Amino acid sequence: MYLRNGVRAIIFEERKLLAVKNRDVDGVYYILPGGAQKPGETLVETVQREVREETGADAEVGPLRHVREYIGRHHEFADRHADVHGVIFFFDCRLTSPPDASRQTEPDSAQVGVEWLELDRLASYDLWPKALVPLLADPEARGPVYLGDVN
Repeated sequence: MYLRNGVRAIIFEERKLLAVKNRDVDGVYYILPGGAQKPGETLVETVQREVREETGADAEVGPLRHVREYIGRHHEFADRHADVHGVIFFFDCRLTSPPDASRQTEPDSAQVGVEWLELDRLASYDLWPKALVPLLADPEARGPVYLGDVN
């Protein structure tokens, strides 16, 4: 098992949430833009890099909103993530340039697009982590900062 830090960007605009659309053997699912921190990189630098890589947009990083642990062997993807233990930091962000596929520098291997998800329909999307969906449905709501080991 290894431990890694990761980040995700929470970006709201006009009652919509920016998400990365992915496809795997189970079908289409969504995640927030983000990924793993590199050695020597601050969390803020990681958010900015990951948003640019996956969406082609530039982001201003705001306050930390949530922290989630993910111990893979405890969840439904244990067969694929048995050796994963991650601590993921979710930051409120604001775009300073729009998403642009031509400016993406390193999309994830499962990534098939970027979409704005309607907040009124957020629960209908296969958005991960599921534990975050009710907390994101209202941009003004503030839930717990530390979410624990959730998926």
